[in-house]
Amino acid sequence: MYFAALLARTEVGWEASDTDLDDVETLSDLTDLAREATTDDDTVLAYIEQEDTWFGIVRVDGEDDPRIYVSDAAAAARSSYGEMLLTDELLGRTPEDDDVLADLDLDGTEEGEPYREDQDDDTYDSGDPADQAGAGPLGDGGLLADLGIGEGELRALRPGDALGEIAEVLGASEVLEAVR
Repeated sequence: MYFAALLARTEVGWEASDTDLDDVETLSDLTDLAREATTDDDTVLAYIEQEDTWFGIVRVDGEDDPRIYVSDAAAAARSSYGEMLLTDELLGRTPEDDDVLADLDLDGTEEGEPYREDQDDDTYDSGDPADQAGAGPLGDGGLLADLGIGEGELRALRPGDALGEIAEVLGASEVLEAVR
């Protein structure tokens, strides 16, 4: 079960809204949804949590690129909403060019040796995003620093409590409770 909310800074304070992610398939979709939550180029925080397992925050400031923090990358990689937050850039990998394979003249003998049980696991890449992400936090731990939550404090937050504690620091507890 997922919970998602948007916290948008306005001239009069923070506004909160419960968010439906059914039509959100990519980080770009989530960023667009966040930008729609404000009439100005104010800060919007998109918060996603899965059953007290992991949480992610996407900070959108106007037209700037979104900033992302995920509390447990390996757990997030196992969920569809988490996967959309774990971009190639965040994971430190370069996007693969799909056209490279089309340019090669492959005759089917290039597959090589299959994975063996006695093989060193460090040399085997399953392609699973969870294997590439690694356990623990990932992303911009300082994305809330100017709002009063430093990197150390952010990393100490636990799923289930994180959004409430963030809202408390922002002075948005009351508006958040109205949508929960």
